[in-house]
Amino acid sequence: DRRSLKQVCLEIWPAAEIVTGSDRDSGLAAALDHGDGIVVNAGSGSSVTGRRGDRIERAGGWGHILGDVGGGYFIFIQALRLVLREHDLHHSEMQFTAKILRALLLNNFDELVRWVQTADKMEIATLAPVVFEAATGGDARMMEIVEEGARVLCEYTEAVASRLHLLAPKVALIGGLFHRDSIYTHAFRRRLKKNLPDARVTIAERSPELGAAWLATEADDHAAFHPEASQGEIDNLAAALTEQHNPRSENLEKMSAQQLVEVFVAEEKFVQEALHAAAGELTKAIEVVAESLRNGGRLFYVGAGSSGRIGVLDASEIPPTFGAPHDLVQGVIAGGATALYRSAEGAEDQKSAGALALDERKIKGTDVLIGITASGRTPFVLGALDRAKLLGAKTILLTCNPAVAGIGDSGPLESPVPTTDVDLVITLAVGPELLTGSTRLKAGTATKVALNIISTGAMVALGKVRGNLMIDLHATSTKLRERAVRVLAELAQCDYQSARNLLEASDWNLRAALQKL
Repeated sequence: DRRSLKQVCLEIWPAAEIVTGSDRDSGLAAALDHGDGIVVNAGSGSSVTGRRGDRIERAGGWGHILGDVGGGYFIFIQALRLVLREHDLHHSEMQFTAKILRALLLNNFDELVRWVQTADKMEIATLAPVVFEAATGGDARMMEIVEEGARVLCEYTEAVASRLHLLAPKVALIGGLFHRDSIYTHAFRRRLKKNLPDARVTIAERSPELGAAWLATEADDHAAFHPEASQGEIDNLAAALTEQHNPRSENLEKMSAQQLVEVFVAEEKFVQEALHAAAGELTKAIEVVAESLRNGGRLFYVGAGSSGRIGVLDASEIPPTFGAPHDLVQGVIAGGATALYRSAEGAEDQKSAGALALDERKIKGTDVLIGITASGRTPFVLGALDRAKLLGAKTILLTCNPAVAGIGDSGPLESPVPTTDVDLVITLAVGPELLTGSTRLKAGTATKVALNIISTGAMVALGKVRGNLMIDLHATSTKLRERAVRVLAELAQCDYQSARNLLEASDWNLRAALQKL
């Protein structure tokens, strides 16, 4: 694994000196620097690593198949097994089942079983918070699972302390389970105190990723490490138009329901105005996208949070609407598929993650990328735009912050904003949100309409529409088959049954049926 990782890194950074290690190494660096102590890591997996001087002792961390007891995968798998056991023994579904279905946006038990059979380790591990939520809410059997995970991690911690002869060790907790779920931290502290009463348990302030960066700076005397955003970056974000207060909504809590509706409806006029103002840029975007697709390229939408979800939504509608291949238009969201239905905090903060997402999709010079960021500053999006530009792809930035395009109103918004080098900037200046900074509102609406315009315009240019009718739609459901029949009947000037017979003879391929006329 380390050799493979090193080879991948060298392909990306050919001039860099690459040193590979494990998350144990980075965890020790993040939590202990050069000091002695024990690091207990509980994320998707788990491990316990201790150090005293030059001596290292380990426990756990054998992977999700052989161990990783106490990690997110273990926690959720135990809960799933309990759900299945109850179903098999009593043909009953626990209340916890409903929580799982809600978290996964699934509709029934059979869909859950199918999901588990295809889900990978990370997808399963990220659902551990559902178990903690149930335990916190009083579910005794879920609490037993939480206690079991904490018990094993405590046993490993005690074993490592014993082998290192540490009677009062510093025990640093790292990983998402400890940082996010206090019930797990309390369970671990309570159990450890019984057998290792003098241990000093703390939550590590730095993540293993920062530990890896710290190790790199230790190896390079000239390196500088700045894990936090600079004050300038923070000030720039605060100055964004999307972060300003809206004077029309300063007293929302005092409004009646009717007044709220009236304010929200009236605010939508700014969406229309922004779209009209950006008509020229939207026209250019259609031309750029159509040209790229015509030459064998693909369209990528890249965003985080609401912006990412809107991009994925538009991309997902292209195959059934226009009969396009599923990879022709792709949505890329920071945090991956899980971020579509659950907030993925911090996923948008790394430019390198955006670049890597494009590398995984083998972006090439004929492709076009639309980076969607209401503030114009989301690192994940800017990293993706930078990588796309480097590889020769066309790049478009869609933002709701005029300062990014250098067209801000008078005042602080006119201050220059460092941004990536792109071929086209589309600015949807919808103004401040009714809820300050909540860009799922006007910014989200304007973004959705803009993407609708761009993708539909490009598909029209590619000949996938006749009049205002979709002639390449995939008739994969009763509703879509009925629509295909109506389209064919109108274009062929024939009756309903004749159109249906022709479509059935063409295996419900609407374009093929039209070509037979």
